[in-house]
Amino acid sequence: MSNLIKIGWDCSIQDIDDENIVRIMAVQKNSYHVSDGEHDYAAHLSGKFLNQVTHSLDLPAVGDWVLVQKLESEQKAVIQELVPRNSQFVRQAAGPKVEAQIVAANMDTVFIVNSLNHDLNVRRMERYLLAAYESGASPIIVLTKKDECSVDEVKAAIARVEEVAIGVPTVAISNVTREGIDELLEYLPAGRTAALLGSSGVGKSTLVNTLLDEAVQETKDIRETDSKGRHTTTHREMFILPYGAMLIDTPGMRELQLWDGESSMDSTFSDIEAFEKECKFNDCKHDTEPGCRVQEALENGDLSYERFQSYLKLQRELAFERRKQDQRAYLEEKNRWKKLKRQRHAGYKLRKKR
Repeated sequence: MSNLIKIGWDCSIQDIDDENIVRIMAVQKNSYHVSDGEHDYAAHLSGKFLNQVTHSLDLPAVGDWVLVQKLESEQKAVIQELVPRNSQFVRQAAGPKVEAQIVAANMDTVFIVNSLNHDLNVRRMERYLLAAYESGASPIIVLTKKDECSVDEVKAAIARVEEVAIGVPTVAISNVTREGIDELLEYLPAGRTAALLGSSGVGKSTLVNTLLDEAVQETKDIRETDSKGRHTTTHREMFILPYGAMLIDTPGMRELQLWDGESSMDSTFSDIEAFEKECKFNDCKHDTEPGCRVQEALENGDLSYERFQSYLKLQRELAFERRKQDQRAYLEEKNRWKKLKRQRHAGYKLRKKR
């Protein structure tokens, strides 16, 4: 058990065979790298596990705990069962297919990373905050490349961020001078797990190298013309920091496609939710109704037009995603019944022949 604690095991979980439990340290396509805190193994899913998978969310992700059968002599393991998660960061998978994709699991904190240049995008940050709250982990805003900005520029950027990340800690850091690193580590004590999330080129992999004091992740410079980044991390991997915390690095996402988030809109947009509660009518559409506190806030500057439009856009997007997911669930159920009907019909014909 002491070895599992080294990689973040929660001792409050009972009735688990700790001899055969490991943590997913890296995922690359269909291969898994796992650890029990003492030994590492190359792992794959058992046939029984695969047969029981009904949804992409059932598959293991970096940070997951799983029960395995160890093949000690080969340094391999067969994954038999997934231990229930206490948090999961999920997004809509890229492409036209309606499918959830787990970015990281069982993290205590989500570090939402943005760089202090003209790629700083508070609208994108709102999306990450929404998904972070939905994950069950605590969000922290990390602003990188502090050494490239003046003191006034840093203050202005933090002020912009704090207008949308209400009540969320914001830390500005430099991977070059290490300024702000100690403050950041206060949010990641030993034994805890954090996931780094953000666009390409914001400095996630550089931050991993800084915290490990070792160049384990490849890094590339951003384009000077627009501060856009290039993909460097191509898979998800968890690193153990020298003092005992865990850090999950993930590939950069140019745009985070939401999978869920209705229940976290009030946390992400607490200011707008507060205004809505002060509207004269409970079913106020915030358009032309009398006594609309939201319209009043827009007019007097208490609420920015851009933030309110972002709020409405995310509501529409989540409603659209929910309709797509419901349609997919309906089609899957319909196909399931068709398959069962064919099986029954084939069985009936077989019995008649006998």
